[in-house]
Amino acid sequence: MGFSSCSLGGATLQTLKLVTSFPFSILRPSSPKTLILHSPHCTRLPSLFRSLSAQTALQTPSSVTSEKDKVAKPQWKAAIDFKWIRDNKDIVATNIKNRNSNADLELVLDLYEKLMSLQKEVERIRGERNVVANKMKGKLEVSERQALIEEGKNLKEGLVALEEDLIQLTDKLQEEAQSIPNITHPDVPIGGEDCSALKKMAGSPHVFSFPVKDHLQLGKELDLLDFDAAAEVSGSKFYYLKNEAVLLEMGLINWTLSEVMRRGFVPLTTPEIVRSSVVEKCGFQPRGQNTQVYSIEGSDQCLIGTAEIPVGGIHMDSILTESVLPLKYVAYSHCFRTEAGAAGTATRGLYRVHQFSKVEMFILCRPEDSNFYHEELIGIEEDLFSSLGLHFKTLDMASGDLGAPAYRKFDVEAWMPGLGRYGEISSASNCTDYQSRRLGVRYRPSLSDQSSANPKKGKANLAPTQFVHTLNATACAVPRMIVCLLENFQQEDGSVVIPMPLRPFMGGLDLISPKSK
Repeated sequence: MGFSSCSLGGATLQTLKLVTSFPFSILRPSSPKTLILHSPHCTRLPSLFRSLSAQTALQTPSSVTSEKDKVAKPQWKAAIDFKWIRDNKDIVATNIKNRNSNADLELVLDLYEKLMSLQKEVERIRGERNVVANKMKGKLEVSERQALIEEGKNLKEGLVALEEDLIQLTDKLQEEAQSIPNITHPDVPIGGEDCSALKKMAGSPHVFSFPVKDHLQLGKELDLLDFDAAAEVSGSKFYYLKNEAVLLEMGLINWTLSEVMRRGFVPLTTPEIVRSSVVEKCGFQPRGQNTQVYSIEGSDQCLIGTAEIPVGGIHMDSILTESVLPLKYVAYSHCFRTEAGAAGTATRGLYRVHQFSKVEMFILCRPEDSNFYHEELIGIEEDLFSSLGLHFKTLDMASGDLGAPAYRKFDVEAWMPGLGRYGEISSASNCTDYQSRRLGVRYRPSLSDQSSANPKKGKANLAPTQFVHTLNATACAVPRMIVCLLENFQQEDGSVVIPMPLRPFMGGLDLISPKSK
């Protein structure tokens, strides 16, 4: 998820940058956003992608830096090809610049060189210890043995100190290197959001012979929305749906699920609270200033901002057989976002809220197939929105608008006549193996041909595992779809026509009419 302004599906959130919370962090935020919850228990792609992506997650014990910071070390580490980064410094530096990333490449390289030197010193001392140990196996004079014992003790003490330094240096290198973003598809436009390329324009704007109302006015007049009561109960950017708006939300969800399931996707409902480490592995920053993620105080858990996160984790640390790929999921969940820094008329009403319902598509596939499935996902989105009669455009988003995990991202922006502009209603991202290497999701290619030629059995004859590619896309972000439907299908008498595909999912309702006084 990595929103241009706020992507409702897809792979990125705009303000989310891949920076994990290490105790040595130079950029540690001073006041992370927290949520206090009370409970009884309180196409075959070049090696470039592989070199910048994390390997299988490794478990390490958590620790706390100080009572003041209360920042725990991550429970996982990314095995990054630092040698490749060093040898391709110019390519990596250009990609970081094009992505507007805050990754410090020079610091990463400096830490890597220091790590290499320290590792050599550790290996040298270990070698000396082995020499001493071997000498002690022979027949020795008492004084000679005592000298070797003393030498071995000194070497051991020195080794312990160096190994502690090695751990801290490794952690610091991990902290900095994990902020390096995925590499970028060669066809992605370079620049900010304004440089994004038009991929497709569908439909045409509705023509109105009367003054157009926005969804806020329509929602009030039709008794569909209540922001005032929600503000009193929960705060700003929360809302109540009422009357036909409730049926519209349920209709949108069920219609979307049925349409996507027909295309071979397995339906899911997901947990809406996940471990912070899973959020990090998917490429988001769960704790920090201006984060989009609600973190639960006193725990290692967060509320999800998209079903991409729990669906991404469903096969975490597993090896899949090639025959099950692709795995296609369509997940319904509630989503929670802080929307830090969001303000102004462009975020009015339902367009940007703290809690909403969403249907998300997610695919795990072989590396050589991910470009194909990326096109399939955006095709599904476009089919859904076209069938509802919406006017929209599909954009190939520029490098500066890509979140850390995304190799390429397509956004769909629909015309919202009441707001007088296009608004993002969906995005579809190919994250290649950026997430799967962090989540530890691999598959074992079939060796059927080789097996027939080589009858030997056993583990040594198995094909080496490879990391899957992951893709995600929004099928329906309910609040923004409601904005589109109310504003595009409003009538002069104040009513709103329900698009034909949704009517069977709303008990046959074809019109939302003003209430009788």
